[in-house]
Amino acid sequence: QVQLVEVGGGLVQAGGSLRLSCVASISAFSSYSVGWFRQAPGKEREFVAGMSWSGFNTDYADSVKGRFAISRDNAKNTVYLQMNSLKPEDTAVYYCAAKWSGDSWLTRPDYDYWGQGTQVTVSS
Repeated sequence: QVQLVEVGGGLVQAGGSLRLSCVASISAFSSYSVGWFRQAPGKEREFVAGMSWSGFNTDYADSVKGRFAISRDNAKNTVYLQMNSLKPEDTAVYYCAAKWSGDSWLTRPDYDYWGQGTQVTVSS
């Protein structure tokens, strides 16, 4: 059974930084594309960032480009989201997601597996 567990959320002031981690209980984790999404109160869940199985390819929502960085450590079955220059509008529950992709690069696919989410709150 695949499980994704996010950690690292919290309260931070505007302009600050946080790093989220997502640990996956997946065999052959290196064959999975991974992504981060977020959902703010009263809004739909939105894509934040995605990364290919190798880490070579990345994709970001325009709203976070230049501020957020996705990375992964396949040896640790972990994907990260480094968030810098945080803004109050970044406040949301953040979710990691995974989808088996072999050695292909899937751009914003329909992910199969999701974590339970971690709250990020940015105060002004």
